[in-house]
Amino acid sequence: MVHVTDRFDSGNIEVLEQNPEDLQLAIRPDEGAEHYQWFHFRVTGARGRRLAWRITNAKGASYEGGWPGYQACASYDREHWFRVPTRYEDGELRVTHQVTADAVWYAYFAPYSLERHQRLIGRSQGAEGVRLEVLGETLDGRPLDMLTVGEPAEGKRPFWILARQHPGETQAEWWMEGALEVLTDPADSVGRELRKRCRLHIVPNCNPDGSKRGNLRVNAAGTNLNREWAEPTAEKSPEVLAIRNRMDETGVDFAMDVHGDEAIPVSFLAGYEGIPGWTEEQGNRYYRYEAILDRRTPDFQTEQGYTKAAPGKANLSMSTNQVAERFGATAMTLEMPYKDNPASPEPEQGWSPERCKLLARDCLAALLEYLDTPDA
Repeated sequence: MVHVTDRFDSGNIEVLEQNPEDLQLAIRPDEGAEHYQWFHFRVTGARGRRLAWRITNAKGASYEGGWPGYQACASYDREHWFRVPTRYEDGELRVTHQVTADAVWYAYFAPYSLERHQRLIGRSQGAEGVRLEVLGETLDGRPLDMLTVGEPAEGKRPFWILARQHPGETQAEWWMEGALEVLTDPADSVGRELRKRCRLHIVPNCNPDGSKRGNLRVNAAGTNLNREWAEPTAEKSPEVLAIRNRMDETGVDFAMDVHGDEAIPVSFLAGYEGIPGWTEEQGNRYYRYEAILDRRTPDFQTEQGYTKAAPGKANLSMSTNQVAERFGATAMTLEMPYKDNPASPEPEQGWSPERCKLLARDCLAALLEYLDTPDA
C-alpha cells in the first residue's frame, strides 16, 4: 500500500487521490496567508513502482513562472538530493519516478530542518572567536539565534548576514552552512582574514516558525518578514524587530540578505537603487562587490535579475533598502535558483545544497577582496 505523509518538520502536502499510478496532490497555502509553492512529503510503499504524482493546484501557486523548466527534488536518505523527471502541463506539476527504496522524500528544494539548524549552531559556537546570542523569541516561542564571528576590537567593521526570511527558500540556510564552515575553520585563510578584520553578525534562520510549519513566505502571524523593515512590530514581526534593534546597537557597514528566487534560473544580486539617501559613492561600493563576485565564479552572473527601482522609489520595508538607507551601508540581496543554472548545468542534482555552500565561499572570498579595493 502506498502511503503519503507530510507530518514532519517543514512538511507540506494534501492528498486528494492516493493512487500510485496517478497520485493527486495539492500544496497547502501558508498558514495565515495565500502564498504557496513549497512542498515536502514522503511516499512509502512504492519500491519497484514507476510512481506518478501531480500537484493539481500548481497553476495558482505564488510564482507560476517558477514551474516551467523546474525539476522536483527527491531523496532516499534525506542527505543526498537529486532531481526527478518533472513537467509543467495543463496547470499541473507532474512527476514520474522509478522508485528503488521503500520510502522516498520529495521537496521543492532540499529541506533544511530545524534539527540541522541546531547542529549548525552547536558546531559553530564551538569555534574560536564565535559567540551565540538569542536576539529574542518568535511568536511560537522559538529562539532567534545569532552567531557573532570575530572577537570585539577597536576599528572592526560590523557586517551582517541574514538568511531565510522566507522559510521556503532553503537554499539560503545551505548557503549559511557553507559560510559558517569557512568562517569557523582555523585552517581556512579566507575565514581567518575576515575574522581579523571584521565582526560578523550572522542570523542563519530569520523565520524558524515558518520553516517548521512548511510555509513558503511568512511567519506564524502570516507576515512576510521582508516587507516589515520600515515598521516592525512585536505582534506581527518580532523577528525583524529584534534584528533591526540589534543592528541599531552595532551599526552596519556591509549587509547581505540571502534568498532564493522561484523563476530566474541563475544566482544574482539586488541592490538599493532608489533609496532616498542614494549617493554615487554608496552605489559604487555595491557595484564593486558585484563585479568582484561576477569575476570569481561562473555560478554568479549580472545579466539577469530584478528591475532597479527608480530614484526615490525604493521600497524601504525591504531589508536591503532599509539597511542601506538607515546605516549608509553597502547592502544587497543574494538570490539563488530553484532550477539548474543553464550556463553550467548539473543534470543529476541541478542547483543543489552543495552548490549553495560553494557559492557562500566565493561570496566571502569576494568580500575579502572587496575590503582591499579603494573606498570599500
